[in-house]
Amino acid sequence: MPSLHCPLVVVWVYLLLPGGRSSFYGFNNGFHYQDISNRNGNGEIYFNGIRLLVESPQSSVSGTRGSSVTLPCKYRYEPELTAPRRTRVKWTWLPANAITTAVSSDAFTTETEVMVAMGNRHRSYGGFRGRVRLRRSAPGDMSLVINELQLNDTGRYRCEVIDGLEDESVTVELELKGVVFPYYSKKGRYHFNFFAAHQACQDQEATLATVEQLFSAWEEGLDWCNAGWLADGTVQYPITVARHSCGGEDLAPGLRSYGQRHRFLNLYDAFCFSASTKGNVYFLKDQKKLNFTQAVHACVRDGSQIAKVGHLYAAWKLAGFDRCDAGWLADGSVRYPITKTRLNCGPPQPGVRSFGFPPLHRKFGVYCYRQPFSENKK
Repeated sequence: MPSLHCPLVVVWVYLLLPGGRSSFYGFNNGFHYQDISNRNGNGEIYFNGIRLLVESPQSSVSGTRGSSVTLPCKYRYEPELTAPRRTRVKWTWLPANAITTAVSSDAFTTETEVMVAMGNRHRSYGGFRGRVRLRRSAPGDMSLVINELQLNDTGRYRCEVIDGLEDESVTVELELKGVVFPYYSKKGRYHFNFFAAHQACQDQEATLATVEQLFSAWEEGLDWCNAGWLADGTVQYPITVARHSCGGEDLAPGLRSYGQRHRFLNLYDAFCFSASTKGNVYFLKDQKKLNFTQAVHACVRDGSQIAKVGHLYAAWKLAGFDRCDAGWLADGSVRYPITKTRLNCGPPQPGVRSFGFPPLHRKFGVYCYRQPFSENKK
């Protein structure tokens, strides 16, 4: 008896001939496959036509908060085609600072849709709506342009091109230029679970730092002996000078890690990440020393708001803000930024000096933050 598999092979050979009708299966996309059946009833599909390739010249891109950035992505065919084809492009995003109520880290693998486009039609989603577009500077260019970069835009972006049965993708990491700083509760050390740490950073115009951001800060000299939450749910701290009270003198400098901790039950500090802002941070001059309530009102009378900790760190690190005057901030802490070390201005290293959280009736100066005029109008 002849094999029942033979007709299937004959049909596929027919479809692959120049006069074959692939519309027999409802579409014709120019890609050619051959179904080779075997004796156990399973088959394999072999590709023997043009090939779709999706590429990016950069695996990572960095930008500044409030600016525009382009994530490169281009597709092409081998061999090269003479006529354009109708393809579908989808950009998705895996946030660096994904927040979930699940204790398991498995929930961090879900990608969010950013934009879908086919021909001249496109749709953007969520917080990216109205802020993203495709560059389309040349045939096959599907680079994603993101305007008004926000703190939470960091993460891994996937450019996926779909043409019939063909589906290829490439990923690009987006990073923001900024500064990592340790942050603890006014109640003292180790009072934040993971979600409280996330909220504490957000309240100070920042986000929870990623491991990569903390590592970069350590390379730049950040040394802090208190453990803090990071965006992936791990607890770590950076040490540049090994010592007995910070993991031991025998351990090499680096990031000390407690690994994944229980996000509800375990309590630590936080490592926050703040990026540059469009506004201006300044010390309110010609003003007598104020208690906290007076300081808040003084900034408002000056057409501003009292600065947050993230504002001050970003101004210090990214704009070179230097002021040897202690001043109130929005969380009730008192700090001042030093870029040029000098006598009577704290330790010999640059940094943001902290007086902690003094009683609110104590009197100091105040740091204010003035938003751009366009933001004030909103």
